[in-house]
Amino acid sequence: MAAPSQPQKSTYDVIVIGAGIQGSFTAYHLAQRHKDTLLLEQFLLPHSRGSSHGQSRIIRSAYPQEYYSRMMPECFRLWQQLEAETGTTLYRQTGLVLLGPPGEPELEACRRSLGVDEVLDAAALAQRFPGFRLQAGQVAVLDSTAGVLFADRALRAVQEVFRRHGGTLRDGEKVLRIEPGATVTVTTTAGVYKAPRLIITAGAWTGAFVEQLGLHLPLQPLRIDVCYWREKQPGSAGLGSVSPSFLTLGLSQAPHGIYGLPSIEYPGLMKVCHHHGSPIDPEKRDQVPSSAPGPDIAVLSSFISSYLPGLETQPAVRETCLYTNTPDEDFILDRHPKFSNIVIGAGFSGHGFKLAPVVGKLLCQLSLGEKPSYDMAHFAITRFPGVLGAA
Repeated sequence: MAAPSQPQKSTYDVIVIGAGIQGSFTAYHLAQRHKDTLLLEQFLLPHSRGSSHGQSRIIRSAYPQEYYSRMMPECFRLWQQLEAETGTTLYRQTGLVLLGPPGEPELEACRRSLGVDEVLDAAALAQRFPGFRLQAGQVAVLDSTAGVLFADRALRAVQEVFRRHGGTLRDGEKVLRIEPGATVTVTTTAGVYKAPRLIITAGAWTGAFVEQLGLHLPLQPLRIDVCYWREKQPGSAGLGSVSPSFLTLGLSQAPHGIYGLPSIEYPGLMKVCHHHGSPIDPEKRDQVPSSAPGPDIAVLSSFISSYLPGLETQPAVRETCLYTNTPDEDFILDRHPKFSNIVIGAGFSGHGFKLAPVVGKLLCQLSLGEKPSYDMAHFAITRFPGVLGAA
């Protein structure tokens, strides 16, 4: 981060707006390619106003969509590379249990993506992981490669390597205006910057930025309740730090899915969240939510009483996070349809953190005019009709 006393440089090879995990990994790849890169962040770092804060995220090989599961081996390798570059532990292997009804299409697709035939019934799951109780007729698939990423630590690590490779990170600078052209001009609260390439990875604020550029993307920011649930008996078997993460698929009790992580962040508290939330203006992200339990808390309480009977049924700690969802919950990774030197990465829909090393690589490739390493059809802006208006 540039000190106030330093002369402020104004011209770069690439400007990246938004220093969450996606923008930071994008900048990291650009700097490794010896591109003079400016990474702009509107808030002072570290902060908790976006989607990349907090101590933990799930990483898994299992994915129902083949286009994500194909990326995961490289994601694991790049996370390990970042650990080696910084000498920091960023990942703990815990395994992941996928819970759902037998034959459920997404659960079956996950099983195929893992290449495993082992499916646990209620008795086998309870024997292996005593903290979990499946309902009659339901099954579990185990992803043994999965684990927990230490999110705050990971974000700091990738930004550290970016700066080490000569990148410039300026936080506390809100972008006020973007002027497209062969050279893009970005005006912030602290200066004016120019570059032939711009990448927008601004999370819940992306919609407002691209509106300036005549693009109307169907991005919906949601405020998610992030809840931590106390063990009834501290250190009880199956609910401590050795227990797996979990994810539900196709359960009628949780139409949007529920996920959980072992008690790594707060001792004796398991993180269990509903993959759903309430529409929110990101500018009001820090307003204190009502203390009354909402519908998502009720869904979680009911789930915990049935599936995790070793936990109290009311959350001990309640925090919030932002998701920015697309209608199909697939990412947007594409060039602006009119301004090809402006690239957009958005709509990570609550499942993008683990994929950030490869997402950053793809956005870097798009910006440099290279052929992306993966098929980009599922991430194209054009899958949404009527997005291009008058700039």
